[in-house]
Amino acid sequence: MSQYYEFKPINLGRWIVWSLFAVILAVAPLLFKSSLSVTILSQMGIAIIACLSYNMLLGQGGMLSFGHAVYTGLGSYLAIHALNSISQGSLPLPVAAVPLVGGLAGLGFAVLFGWVTTRKSGTTFAMITLGLGELVFALSLMIPEFFGGEGGVAGNRVTGKPFFGITYGPPLQVYYLIAAYTFVTVAAMFAFTRTPLGRMLNAVRDNPERVEFVGYNTQRVRYIAFIISGFFAGVSGGLASLLFEIVTAEVVGAARSGAYLLFTFLGGATFFFGPILGAILMVIAFVLLSEFTKAWLLYLGLIFMFMVMYAPGGIASLIMMNLRVAAFGLLRKLWVSYLALAVTGLMTLLGASVMIEMVYHLQLNGAMGDEVQFLGMSLDSRGVNSWFGSVFVMLTGFGLFELTRRQFSLEWGEIQTEIEKEIKRRETL
Repeated sequence: MSQYYEFKPINLGRWIVWSLFAVILAVAPLLFKSSLSVTILSQMGIAIIACLSYNMLLGQGGMLSFGHAVYTGLGSYLAIHALNSISQGSLPLPVAAVPLVGGLAGLGFAVLFGWVTTRKSGTTFAMITLGLGELVFALSLMIPEFFGGEGGVAGNRVTGKPFFGITYGPPLQVYYLIAAYTFVTVAAMFAFTRTPLGRMLNAVRDNPERVEFVGYNTQRVRYIAFIISGFFAGVSGGLASLLFEIVTAEVVGAARSGAYLLFTFLGGATFFFGPILGAILMVIAFVLLSEFTKAWLLYLGLIFMFMVMYAPGGIASLIMMNLRVAAFGLLRKLWVSYLALAVTGLMTLLGASVMIEMVYHLQLNGAMGDEVQFLGMSLDSRGVNSWFGSVFVMLTGFGLFELTRRQFSLEWGEIQTEIEKEIKRRETL
């Protein structure tokens, strides 16, 4: 009896990408050594898990949720209570396992709430998740015995006997714990996209009627994906409780859920690595941009509006489209247009930023005088010259940007036509 053996070639590109991801996680705190930098890197790891778990609903399942912070937040609360129980000696668990407690909490609440929310889809699903999110936020202020009221619940991650000298006191030790969880959970969520359930979830997103026609229960597919998403969201919340050692009602609020939606969309919900980019941007916006200007939320809204108008697929889609052009050796034809778009876009942003900063100064800091310091410039918030100059720069930049964008659109169309011709030529060979 003859035997047949099938050998699958190693996906070298995938091995390189995952190895590079692991190296970045390991080397990042060695390049950015300050305590602030390590803390920011830790927050990025937590945000990556949260945004990817949210994208399991939005990008892969087409479920627009306005209450994802419920699962990250409740995971944080259960994790901080578990940490306090470990400190008191009533829970025999290592500190490194606390994020798993958060994951199980997120899973449990997803089982409970998902049974209700996933019975509907589309707009109805979104409204139910919004209502549940507001309900949990209200309960967080009404039940101080569990949620700690407005002060929240505090804990201490330095507890128990050190494991090979690891106490999780230094921020670097906490970072590497978060990095390990980040790598494993990201790999697990990527593996989920390759499973039959993950593929069926995509089918439910694209054509639920056809999925039901072939015999699958679309509600059950959404429900199982919702539960898995809740588990990873809870892990993210558990890691956050270890990092900050305090959990407040803000973690289950609508603002947190909105942030997951906003930055997952900005990163690119249609690509797996899109939410990773969005998570990094989220931490940069909340930690760095918020320190740079009081109007950071307004800038964030403008960026979101700009992306919706000109790049609805997010940053990831822009990267993938340009990689496709580069694969055919045509990217060099666009560098002049890209440079022009960048310069004119920055001109528009500069003019608008000057006006925004002067308005904020007049409204919030008017008693401190009329002078505003912005990007090394001294501006008179009540002076005609400052206002006229900022309006002129913004309108000029926007006009030039629009002209450049139209020219770029023509060049882009020509390149896409050339690529299609090249593809057909290769197919005939």
